[in-house]
Amino acid sequence: MKLINSFGPNPRIVRMFLAEKGLSIPSTDIDMLGGENRKPPYTDKNPGGQTPSLELDDGSVLGETVVICEYLEEKHPTPALIGSNAQERAEARQWQRRVELNITEYIYNAFRYSEGLGLFKDRVHCIPAAAPDMKVSAQSWLKKLDGLIAGRDFIAGKQLRLVDIVLYCCLDFAKDVGQPLDPSNANIAAWFKRVDSRPSATASLSSNWADMKMRG
Repeated sequence: MKLINSFGPNPRIVRMFLAEKGLSIPSTDIDMLGGENRKPPYTDKNPGGQTPSLELDDGSVLGETVVICEYLEEKHPTPALIGSNAQERAEARQWQRRVELNITEYIYNAFRYSEGLGLFKDRVHCIPAAAPDMKVSAQSWLKKLDGLIAGRDFIAGKQLRLVDIVLYCCLDFAKDVGQPLDPSNANIAAWFKRVDSRPSATASLSSNWADMKMRG
């Protein structure tokens, strides 16, 4: 098994997940900023062209970040980062769906269509006019989430879950590239500080993040 790794918030999600699990697997880096992931031979294995990917022992490749984490959870169920029973897993996946559909997808596309346009305009279909509204939509749902997590340590309850890692890595990246954290969201701010203080948050950063001036 081998992790095909790169700079970026999504590869960081898998690295942080692995760190929380106490797992280490072989990895190889691909030049995402140089576009190596958008052409063969990488796209022969992962036609979506995104990073990271997990190449399994039989040569098959998993190319979706959350799917990679769920696969690793099934192989190494403790500590449980999705849930230790059916109800916990259902609740965590429910929050995962809410966060991805209403926050992280808006944030990432807003970056691609605005601050990251120079990097992405020749790689994916970009809609610059949509970026401002996407930023507003993401911030609106973050405000809603701020109320929903009142009294909780983490998004789905008392335990850190994959959804916390997914949202944390997104917000930590976005806050330095045009989508800062809103300090009026006191519950989100406390949650962010709580996740940011975990050793896995620092351990999962790319070695060149400071030079890139982006936390990925």
